[in-house]
Amino acid sequence: MSFHIVLLILFAALLHAGWNALLRAGDDRLWSMTVMCLAVAGASVIAALFLAAPASASWGYAALSAVLHVGYNLFLVRSYRVGDLGQTYPIARGCSPILVTAGASLFAGERVGSTALLGIALVSGGIIALAFRGRKLQVPSLPYALGTGCFIAAYSVADGIGVRLSEAPMAYTAWMSAMWGLLMPAVYIGLRGTHRLFAMRRGFAAAFAGGLVSLLAYGIVIYAMSEAPMGAVSALRETSVLFAALIGYLFLGESLTIPRLLACAAIAAGTFMIG
Repeated sequence: MSFHIVLLILFAALLHAGWNALLRAGDDRLWSMTVMCLAVAGASVIAALFLAAPASASWGYAALSAVLHVGYNLFLVRSYRVGDLGQTYPIARGCSPILVTAGASLFAGERVGSTALLGIALVSGGIIALAFRGRKLQVPSLPYALGTGCFIAAYSVADGIGVRLSEAPMAYTAWMSAMWGLLMPAVYIGLRGTHRLFAMRRGFAAAFAGGLVSLLAYGIVIYAMSEAPMGAVSALRETSVLFAALIGYLFLGESLTIPRLLACAAIAAGTFMIG
């Protein structure tokens, strides 16, 4: 994997941790997530108008990814309802690199070298270790966190295949994100009604900005998957838990113990082996 791709993914990881911390800190996370999606939809539609359409073979994957993203959003919001950022986020993100590697092998015939595979395992193991408190894994939202990880893996593989068929990574990202960004508000309206979505509330500007940040972060990841193995890209992206652990410690009052620092060291070692 080229050095500039590694740097781009690590930058995307930092952005990803930032918007997840923003979502976790919000009072009404479903509303915040939906406002983020409105921002994603608006920016994506504007971008799509200036880009040539992706190849027709990729459209089915874009639509599938959009639906999977909505499922991911709903599960992520539910997992944050009772879990803190330092536990829920590592479980959701930690299981996905292994799942992405397996999915890429099964559906895209992708093979990863032994060193990179060991690095992926170290990253995943280190990330999940961050969720432990002592020797116990007590996460009230564990099923939703694991479900979130499964959705992450599913849409990552769909986008990895789709972007390679698209022949236009930016256009693919724009159209997939536009579909995803429009689907989520439709789901919200079905659950809560139109008036609650568009009412100006405290945190609207921050959520809208978070949506733009999330779009940039995932756009970088989609581009990286057009150039590098999906499993390796996924593992590097999930180093965002390092940034999330630091954000949780500095701004959300969460602990950062010696075992968690050792887990961070394992993630760093895995990152080095992949990159």
